[in-house]
Amino acid sequence: MTKVYTHMTMSLDGYIADPDDGIGELFGWYGAGEVTVPTADENMRFQVDPNSAGLLRDILARTGALVCGRRLFDLTNGWGDNHPVGAPVVVVTHHVPEDAEKWPRTTFAGDVAEGVARAREIADGKDVVISSADIAGQALDLGLVDEVHVSLVPVLLGEGIPYFARLAGAPHRFDDPEIIQGTRATHLRFPVRRVSRPS
Repeated sequence: MTKVYTHMTMSLDGYIADPDDGIGELFGWYGAGEVTVPTADENMRFQVDPNSAGLLRDILARTGALVCGRRLFDLTNGWGDNHPVGAPVVVVTHHVPEDAEKWPRTTFAGDVAEGVARAREIADGKDVVISSADIAGQALDLGLVDEVHVSLVPVLLGEGIPYFARLAGAPHRFDDPEIIQGTRATHLRFPVRRVSRPS
């Protein structure tokens, strides 16, 4: 059954990038071990500890679609239509690129609910991963997220782009996490606690 979750690498003070979109202080764990994990992009592989390798292999094997926002799509040039996770991408945007045909494995959706719904269809029973902070927050507010995953790294950035901000539906509550201890990152999986809201 399809699970929808968010996953970000995050600093101890809650940031997923510095103010200039830099991730150098955060992504060190992807090269902090002896186990090689190849990706769908032949030019990219991870060198991580055994526990982190198990986590990454699970993500690579189980992901059927990835959802992101237009900003991340533009920053990465759409990953050249080959995201390292190997799955098709759904981009949530109000402005579809005029040259959208350059990315045949990419689908464009007008809002978060549509984006997640289309990703679930594309995933065909596999998992959907949300990889943009703003989209993750909106999806959480809409009740579309099953789990929140955090790869927590031992650094304080002081400022930057937060994982979650301006949540309209807060507080959101979670069950106790599953914890995977890695090298230079502690991986946390928080199941979203489902509560009925008054109508």
